[in-house]
Amino acid sequence: MTDASRLPRALRPFSSGQYRLLVAALSASLLSAGAWLVAAVWQVVELGGSPIDLSYVAVGASLGLVLAVLFGGVAADRIPQRYILLAVEIVRGATFAVAAVLAASGVIEVWHIAVLSFVLGVADGFFYPAYSAWLPAILPSEQLLAANGVEGVLRPAVMQAAGPALASALIAVQAPWLAFAVVAVLQGGAAAVLLVMRTTAVRRDPDEVVVHPVRQSFIDMRDGFRYLLQTRWLFATLVFSIILVFLIMGPIEVLLPFAVKDQTGGGAGAFALALAAFGVGGAVGSLTVASVRIPRRYLTLMILAWGFGCVPLAIVGLTSWLWVMVIALFIVGVLFDGAQVVWGTLLQRRVPPSMLGRVSSLDFFVSLALMPISMAVAGPVGEAIGLVPAFLIAGLVPPFLALATLALARLGEDELAHPLDAHADATIVTGAEAAAGFEPPVDEPHPRAERSGRAEPEPG
Repeated sequence: MTDASRLPRALRPFSSGQYRLLVAALSASLLSAGAWLVAAVWQVVELGGSPIDLSYVAVGASLGLVLAVLFGGVAADRIPQRYILLAVEIVRGATFAVAAVLAASGVIEVWHIAVLSFVLGVADGFFYPAYSAWLPAILPSEQLLAANGVEGVLRPAVMQAAGPALASALIAVQAPWLAFAVVAVLQGGAAAVLLVMRTTAVRRDPDEVVVHPVRQSFIDMRDGFRYLLQTRWLFATLVFSIILVFLIMGPIEVLLPFAVKDQTGGGAGAFALALAAFGVGGAVGSLTVASVRIPRRYLTLMILAWGFGCVPLAIVGLTSWLWVMVIALFIVGVLFDGAQVVWGTLLQRRVPPSMLGRVSSLDFFVSLALMPISMAVAGPVGEAIGLVPAFLIAGLVPPFLALATLALARLGEDELAHPLDAHADATIVTGAEAAAGFEPPVDEPHPRAERSGRAEPEPG
């Protein structure tokens, strides 16, 4: 292991050999995911499919993810996370290989792609909670912010840019089947990397009474919801997030192409540029936050970044200049993904390690809950009231929602009572020690601590 103190703050997690291996596996997985998105769409197009057929494929992936993510959280708190990630990469690799064989033999149909997308959605539902729960067991707490920033950079750079570019090149050389085959090999590489990594123990309450696995799964899920409802900062943030997603995802995903076309006169290239600006902004925001200490007012700044980060969407609805639209979306990406890095670190620092997989899955589930509804209503709303009012609502309502969340939930008081910065109480243990089960997690009640007479504050 190299001396982490000699590295820039954003690169300090790379002093850990285990983390370097995890990033290699994550990069291969993200690259294949991005390539699949383009290859699957192009395969549907080559089959003469319609937009409705593409919807079937998208619904298949979303349905698999939504159905699996809560169970994925339960599994992440019960099964060593390396085993889960290894199984996910093997399943994904097999799925891509099946797609390659079907496409190369000329028998592939749209329903095949929809079913394969469903399987990939299920796999993703297990991947995210396991990854989030494993990271604090690999890295010390002071490096979690940087590690989440690295992930925030990799997703737009690898999955949204490099993956589609790879698929496009392979399709140009041959056909979609070649892209399917290459990403199957990439998944094999990700699985091979995970295979050589060390397994960390799953932290559970030593006095826990375990019942039948099926019943225990639902008990674990119930306990996750109970923790969510009883932890004020977590509940308030997720309620804010679900309303925010409803307000903005429809305009971004459904109305933005029409805003580019109707207001700027741009075509597909202009739309791609607008999306690229959002992705590049996200990478810049993630890297910036990863390079600094976690802010003292982490809840306040995070909620405000999400809320006021929507304001440029109002400009998107008003401008007729593409360059203004591009700058506005870049700013949205910076603030949104920068705040997301803080949020991921906050979960890993304050949620009990035995609950982290379930809470991560609930976070993912809640984020998805109203997204399909937002996309479904965005089109009719845009036609009924026009693009300008729709983007004005998406841009100007979230700041007031953010301020109301901070005031009603008293999040300012909570963050002062539970510091996460470098000047926090050194006796409070976070990070790998807590994840391994040697100490209770930061600032949250824990049965073992209560039995030993150690006083800890109530959550929220």
